Amino acid sequence: MNFNAGPATLPLPALERARDELLDFAGSGMSVMEHSHRGKEYEAVHDEALALLRRLLAVPATHEILFLQGGASMQFALVPMSFLPPGGSADFVVTGAWSEKAHAEASAWAALAGASVRVAASTKEGGYRRVARPDEAKLDEGAAYVHWTTNETIHGVQYPEPVRFGRAPQVCDMSSDFLWRKVDVAPFSLVYGGAQKNIGPSGVTVVIGARDFVDRGRKDLPNILQYRAHAEANSLLNTPPTFGIYLVRNVLAWLEGLGGLDAIERRNRAKAAVLYGAIGADAGFYRCPVEEGSRSAMNVVFRLPSEELEKRFVDEAKKQGMVGLKGHRSVGGIRVSLYNAVEPGWVDALAQFMKDFARRAG
Repeated sequence: MNFNAGPATLPLPALERARDELLDFAGSGMSVMEHSHRGKEYEAVHDEALALLRRLLAVPATHEILFLQGGASMQFALVPMSFLPPGGSADFVVTGAWSEKAHAEASAWAALAGASVRVAASTKEGGYRRVARPDEAKLDEGAAYVHWTTNETIHGVQYPEPVRFGRAPQVCDMSSDFLWRKVDVAPFSLVYGGAQKNIGPSGVTVVIGARDFVDRGRKDLPNILQYRAHAEANSLLNTPPTFGIYLVRNVLAWLEGLGGLDAIERRNRAKAAVLYGAIGADAGFYRCPVEEGSRSAMNVVFRLPSEELEKRFVDEAKKQGMVGLKGHRSVGGIRVSLYNAVEPGWVDALAQFMKDFARRAG
């Protein structure tokens, strides 16, 4: 029972399909890993993955879908490099460790480029216990873009519904809750996320960008650093992570087979309800530090009365086949990641374990 925060669990049917095709893909006598990324065998997989993503999210024709490398951390740097002009500014909404890192990377580029970045809103003072509301953000309406993060894996903070910060172009890191439910991407100028949470293995990054915004990017960067160049090449500008994209295809096909994003949202909300219910049932023993309206359905964090009990909790859970429950080293505690491929039965088992552990530990 894999509750890791990422790389995370993958759907068993997607892995079984990869196992069955590993040595002989599409009757070719070769693994998909051995095929040229310019060959028809791989390109069929590549195009199917793009089509599945466009269909599942109803991505409009106005937006490009890209498969890139370097993870979301690469986008922390690439976004300001592309869209923050000399003398310009960008606004950042900081609600946890990852939006903090995105702001830091943009600040480093701004110092080199003669630009500036602003923290338009932050919940750090409260210990990142909630999201920042649009009405409390001090925005520059002339900003090149506003950057925010839908879900913070480390602090367990998530926007319950999509929001908008001002009128500037919206750039959003959706790494850890991408495809957990249906989201209208049309209002966003750029959305990005590492695949290793909900849609595949590490090594693939999905970017969805409005075509007019992508075209606005700097043209004096090397081609490999231009979103535009990748869009024009159908994400085949250089050799992509072919096996990673193949697995993304498998996961997206599994997701569509389940009934799409409406079905996975119902499943995800039910899993979160079970786990938060277990925390609430023993509220004197388990404590979630996140305000109720900002609690993540993807990464549930909580504390026990002592670090010693937390270590015992993790160790005993592991003996029962539950892994990945230790909180991030920067904050401690317990973290349970409930991504799409986490089975509801695993969450039921964890909830029962929590009840038993609280009783035994007093």
